[in-house]
This record gives sequence, C-alpha cells and structure tokens, in this order.
Amino acid sequence: MKSRLRPVIGLLAAPLPIIAFAAAPAFAAQPATVEVKGDVVAAVAHSARTGNVAADQPISVAVNLAQRDTAGLDTFLAQVTDPASAQYQHYLTVSQFADRFGASPEAVAKVTGYLKAQGLQVGEVTANRLTVEASGTAAQVQRAFGTSLATYRDGKDGHGYYANTSAPVLPADIASVVTDVSGLNDYARYQHFGQANPAAKAKAPTGLSPATARSAYNLTSPISAGYNGKGSTVGLLEFSAFQQSNISAYDKYYGLSVSAPSVVAAGGGTTDLSGQDEVELDIEVVQALAPGATVKVYEAPNSDAGETAVYAKLVSDNVPVVSISWGTYEAGETPSNRTAVDADLKEAAAQGQSVFAASGDSGSDDAGNGGTSVDFPAADPWVTGTGGTTLSLSGSSYSKETAWSGSGGGISSYFATPSFQTPVNKGGFRTVPDVAADADPASGWAIYTGGSWNEFGGTSAAAPNWAAFAADFNSEAKAKGKASFGFANSRIYSLAGSSSYSSAFHDVKSGNNGAYSAGTGYDKVTGWGSYNGANFLSASLG
Repeated sequence: MKSRLRPVIGLLAAPLPIIAFAAAPAFAAQPATVEVKGDVVAAVAHSARTGNVAADQPISVAVNLAQRDTAGLDTFLAQVTDPASAQYQHYLTVSQFADRFGASPEAVAKVTGYLKAQGLQVGEVTANRLTVEASGTAAQVQRAFGTSLATYRDGKDGHGYYANTSAPVLPADIASVVTDVSGLNDYARYQHFGQANPAAKAKAPTGLSPATARSAYNLTSPISAGYNGKGSTVGLLEFSAFQQSNISAYDKYYGLSVSAPSVVAAGGGTTDLSGQDEVELDIEVVQALAPGATVKVYEAPNSDAGETAVYAKLVSDNVPVVSISWGTYEAGETPSNRTAVDADLKEAAAQGQSVFAASGDSGSDDAGNGGTSVDFPAADPWVTGTGGTTLSLSGSSYSKETAWSGSGGGISSYFATPSFQTPVNKGGFRTVPDVAADADPASGWAIYTGGSWNEFGGTSAAAPNWAAFAADFNSEAKAKGKASFGFANSRIYSLAGSSSYSSAFHDVKSGNNGAYSAGTGYDKVTGWGSYNGANFLSASLG
C-alpha cells in the first residue's frame, strides 16, 4: 500500500575527557550498530507525543531481509519480460527465486538467532526467505531494535496511534542483511478506493450486473465457452474483513454458480470490518467476470507490518493474479517499506504473477496537497496501475468510455521509467496508470454490501475488473496450451504497441483528471484504456 531526539551530555570539566579516554576500550568492545534508515512513519512529524507505550504491550513485527544478487535479478527481469528475449516468460518458481535471489539460509539463521536472543518469539519465515515475523512485549521490541515506542495524537485528523521515536538500530552484521523493520507503529494509513453512488442505494440493484459488464467488455462469448477463470486463482489484498452473507446474497440474486472465497490471514489477519464494502466490491466484481476462478482474500492489519506481511505472503504463495485496491500517496510510504514492497513486486514479476492495483481516486493530486502526485503501489513499475473511466452503454452493449475525473495518474517521484514504457514515455520517471476500466460511481457496479444494494465505482472497481479478465485469459491459455497472462505490463504494452491495439483495447480519448488529459493512445489518465475482451484474447491466443 512511514525527528528524533538524541540526548547530548556536555563535557563540564577538564578531567572528563581523560576519564572517557580511559574507558574507551570498554566502549570499543561493544558491537557496532547501524540504523535501518527511512523507518519512521511520516505522521510523527505532525503529531503530538502523548506518552509511552506500556512495557508489557504485545507487539508484532515483520523484518524484511535484503535480496541477493540484485544486479542478477535486474538482468533476469529484463530478459523474462522482453518479448524479443529467448528467456521471455520463462518464469521462476518460488523455490527457484529463493535459491537465486532470496536471503541465504545463513542470513536467515543470523537474523532469527538475534531476535530469539532478544527474547522475541520468531514466527513464520516466508518461502522466499525475505520476511521474518516475530512478536514480543514492547520492552523486548524496544531493546531488540534500539528505539523507543511512544503514543501520539495525529495533528491532522486527531486519531491516536503508537510509533517508534527514531529509526531502528541493529548490530552491524544484522543490519547488513535487513532492509526494513515494520510493526513499530500501528498508524493505519492505507485507504481503499471504492466509492458508492449515494443516489443509488436501494432495495433493487442499479448499475452494472454480471451480464451487462460481460457484454460491455466483450466477455460474454469467452465466458460462455468456458473461459471463465476456471483453474486460475485471484488473490485480493485487503486490510479489512468481510461478511460472506453479503457475497451469498449477491451470488443468489444473479444466479452465479461460484465457490465461496477463502480467507488467508497474513500478519495475524484482521477482524476489522470498517472496509468491508471494499472487500465485497472486489469479490463480487471478480465473481461477476470470472465465475470459475478461485478467490482467495488475503487479510492483514491496516499497518506497515500488515502491508509487508501480506505482500510477502502473496508472492510466497505465488498467486497467479493479484488485485490491490488499497494504497497511499507515494511520499506517504516510508522509504524502507517502499523498498520491501518493491522487492516483493519484483519477485512477483520474476514468477509471472499478474498484479493490478487501483491508481487512486483523487485525480492528478493523490496526496491532496494541491500539487501533482501518484499512488503507491500503482506507481511501482512491477504493478499494472489501473485507472478509471466513465462507461456509456447502448442497451447492454459498449458505447464509449471517457476519462473519469477521479482517475489517479501522473508521474512517479521515485521510480525510473521502465523499459516496457519507453516507447510512450521519454521522461526519466515512470508514469501511471497503465490501463483503465469503469470507475465512475455514476456508471458503476451494482454491489451488495452492508445488507443492501449500492452502486459502486472508484479505481478499486477497475483493478478487480482487470484481474478477473486475466483469470479468464489464463483459462483460455491453459486450454490452448499457451502461456498465461504472466507479468501484465509486458503483455499489455507489447500488444498495445502492435497493430492489434485498436481492436484489443478501447482507446479512451477524452476527459481529464486535473493536470492531465486523455488522448489517442497512451495517456496519464487512462493508460492504454480498457480491454476489449474477446478481441484481446484472440489477438493474444489465436
């Protein structure tokens, strides 16, 4: 989807330097320590400290380890995502990735040994050997990571939270293999991008049904032919729980013969239902467009520890298709968390996972500060950023799409232009989104949530839409003995740059998101546009 005060003791008398010098050998015997930089949540700078965290408060952390041979990984990614390379789409398994690029068994043993020596209980080590979960009391955590945990009151919205007062500090040999320590705060900061149309709440559904959505995006024929996501799994990244009763009501109303979604807990999971409308939107959109797919809902706490835990779980489970409808403006992500999540997303690309993320609902100003900014993780080059459109129908058939004004898009401040994007982006930094789909609440989806029908839009309706299509693609690919969708941006940009673009995509040419306007071909509001299902499948799979 993160200011510190250090006491300084003055030297008050001449003899003190002599005493300090005499004591130097004792200090020199202590192991050198190193800060894990960029690991203090940004909100601390505009919050008031209200106290200290109780010494016996339980705290769970996730420690992210550095990948090995990052240069080799970059070379591999360049080859496996390049249609002109002999290594194109020769993806790795999780175990192959761990053996080549995960932390070494010795590094894992070193870190877990250190955590245990500090009194922490070591939990799961992910299959990619890049994340170690641990837990203990606040006192143990503070000692292990050389920082203090304090309580704060946010100066912007007034909510309370706890956070570390300074960057974590570790012995140098441990710090050399650690990139991020998350869980030192519980600042819930990831927002979801589902938007309800307040005028449409009713006893009967209004908005896109499974039938009209399939017709609009030219999926009726493929789904009728059995290319309905069967044999593919869609993982939904969520920071909220949901209620199955709402999903069952949706499925029953529309006569959908689908399997109930299963829940996979990451970082301890969550029982929070505050974002259930988002989760139920994601599930229902996928079930509408890929009724044969297996849906797994990956639930995690809405915190930096939950974030790193859920990404690590998704890549370690090698889920073929992933949809993400939660994020934060780029600068709102701590540098260390951004590094940890980017490492997992690189692994996803190396393993051929298709990852779609909502680009945000604040247009070109994702941070809401009057400037231009984009959302993370959609801005990460190993993610397919999914923007929004306003869909117009002629009966139940596609008529046109225009850019939705809320569609997040623009220029990243952190990620360089990836090679797949250079034909349409000559600047130095990545642009988003990559693609789009219906996101305007006024032309949105009929969704059953909270015991009633609502019409939902937002770019978090667009991300599961594309994820469901990727699952349908995988069904047909498997039946025809062809490669799966794989790393999505490689396939999308390759097809969009071919003579099939006008038939495989709906090019969105009008509308804007504030600073940027839609136009012919790629743009910073809708990317390449939305998919034209059957034509996209035919152009890719024959």
